[in-house]
Amino acid sequence: MLKSVHHINLLVRDLDMAVERYRSAFPIEEFIFAELPGRGVRTARFKAGQSWIVLVQPTDPDSVPGAHLAEHGEGLFLLSFEVDELGPAIESCTVAGAVVSGERRRGLEDWEVVDLDPAYFMGASLQLVTVGK
Repeated sequence: MLKSVHHINLLVRDLDMAVERYRSAFPIEEFIFAELPGRGVRTARFKAGQSWIVLVQPTDPDSVPGAHLAEHGEGLFLLSFEVDELGPAIESCTVAGAVVSGERRRGLEDWEVVDLDPAYFMGASLQLVTVGK
């Protein structure tokens, strides 16, 4: 069911400063910048092997990422697992006792994502994603 760690979201207060820090510490030449107004965020992402690392700056303090940043500070926000199809993956999780948190939505690059309630996964914020569907 799980194909890969598709992306890791890291919350930052200042996206431009974060990009410069990552760029100076690692030989990252290309960042892809995007905004998700519906989520209230600006992003910059780069590939690390087969996984995306997504730096996320909340632009709306009342958004889920904005509230998380205010409560927990900068750092790991969520881990996203790629699956072939969301429907069967969601069913497998819910049969096991996990709870889907929110509706399916479109993310960067038209990724289809759904969040899972962290309570079932010992506090880990997890997400399922399909690409190109």
